[in-house]
Amino acid sequence: MKGFVIIILSCLLFSFYTSAQQIVFSEPEKEDLRDMNFEILGKVGKNILVFHDVKWKYAVNVYNDSMQLIEKVEADFFPKKTFNVDFIAYSDYVYLVYQYQQRSTLFCMAAKIGADGKKIGEPVQLDTTHVGMMGDNKIYSLVFSEDKKKVMVFKVQRRDDQFNFVTLLYDNQFQLQHKSRLNVDYNDRGDIYSDFLLDNEGNLLFAGSVDKGIRNDPKSLYLIVKNAQQDSFSKKRFDLKEAYLDDVKIKVDNVNKKYLLNTFYYTERRGNIEGLFTAVWDVQGDSSYVNTFTALSDSLRNIVKASGNGKFAFNDFFIRNIILKKDGSYILTAEDFSSQTSGFNNGWNRYDYLYNSPAFNNYYDYYYFNNGYGGFYRPFGSFANQSVRYYYDNVLVLSVSNTGVPEWAEVIHKQQVSDDNDNYMSYGLFNTGGGVHFLFNDISKRDKLLSVNIITPDGKSKRNPTIKTYEREYEFMPRYCKQVGARQVIIPCTYRSQICFAKIDF
Repeated sequence: MKGFVIIILSCLLFSFYTSAQQIVFSEPEKEDLRDMNFEILGKVGKNILVFHDVKWKYAVNVYNDSMQLIEKVEADFFPKKTFNVDFIAYSDYVYLVYQYQQRSTLFCMAAKIGADGKKIGEPVQLDTTHVGMMGDNKIYSLVFSEDKKKVMVFKVQRRDDQFNFVTLLYDNQFQLQHKSRLNVDYNDRGDIYSDFLLDNEGNLLFAGSVDKGIRNDPKSLYLIVKNAQQDSFSKKRFDLKEAYLDDVKIKVDNVNKKYLLNTFYYTERRGNIEGLFTAVWDVQGDSSYVNTFTALSDSLRNIVKASGNGKFAFNDFFIRNIILKKDGSYILTAEDFSSQTSGFNNGWNRYDYLYNSPAFNNYYDYYYFNNGYGGFYRPFGSFANQSVRYYYDNVLVLSVSNTGVPEWAEVIHKQQVSDDNDNYMSYGLFNTGGGVHFLFNDISKRDKLLSVNIITPDGKSKRNPTIKTYEREYEFMPRYCKQVGARQVIIPCTYRSQICFAKIDF
């Protein structure tokens, strides 16, 4: 028995090869998976850093290139019950922006750690807010530019029919550049706002749409922008004719100085998805560059949906990623997702989500090509006496020109289903320049195997050999993966229900 244990432990740090892929595992964490939250910070210096907390205890795990744990550094400078921890990782250090409350005062702080996971200097107080003992204390958010030279911390508080903003713009050393106080109108019965982004100039932007089925206004979409040194929002309006919009996804094209907005659209309220709406705003010309509707063809509908009526084919698809190209064109990916819930309702659906959702739905990318909806892992939640079945199926990959015209489409076929826990579902992706790699678990067989599909720049699809290990009890969570090098990815996984991390070189 003792010899068997030694063999198992040696396998944990052994390199396995499949074709051109090399995989190395860290040793499993000892903490209970259900109590742990974690975030892969990336490669800092020569080390790989992973932040995690277990029951309000925070630490940074420092791994070497062989995924051996060098040190577990306790973040003892965090006050008790710190929450909303965000991260900005640079080549040699990481900033942690966090919040905590003492009595009726909410504090927003920034701390810097090095490649060894240890604190550099003392934490800096960024802002405070009086919230009252029973007030909402989750009011601060963090965004940063693609080049990470501009960082913004902002807070939003609702008063009557307005959101009151305070924005704090910093450079990459957290030196304050500009502070603003401003308002934006909000009607919770008709207004829907998107995620927030910051461009390389420090301009804050997000999208807002008005639902004509609830409000008396014409159906409209606005790009809302706050210039870095100004203290007001400007609204850029797009004509939507009679269309209804789905969740709007924004991407900043810093190279070509444009803002891209993409969403699926309907021609009637709660109707079937008809196609893709694309809008592009020219920043330098301060004008609309593209404003187009593209119907999804019947042939494509037949490919993405294995069975059923083609007119319903895209009703469960959600935009996941926007991957930019140098000329302003881009790759858009969307995934077929649905769920069923036992209990008082039939499950999650996009219509209730869109028209009864919180105002702001924030997804912040850590890597330029990484999942926007993956991010910080949190253990699967409790649904009391309800059981949830998740379905993650095919992925649509659509190439769109810089004038908003689809050039080609490809479908990655997969079928994934899981009860009460979807941490192993969906996909992760990374970009090698020569193609976009999609990583997902093939659960068609008894053992989950990590499949690798590659979409080349000309739209061709090829499948690499599945990534296998000699130990069958490893299970990958690809949706939380982080690209840390040109051809290197860190993927969280579990081994006998304990968290560990795999480094894969392609």
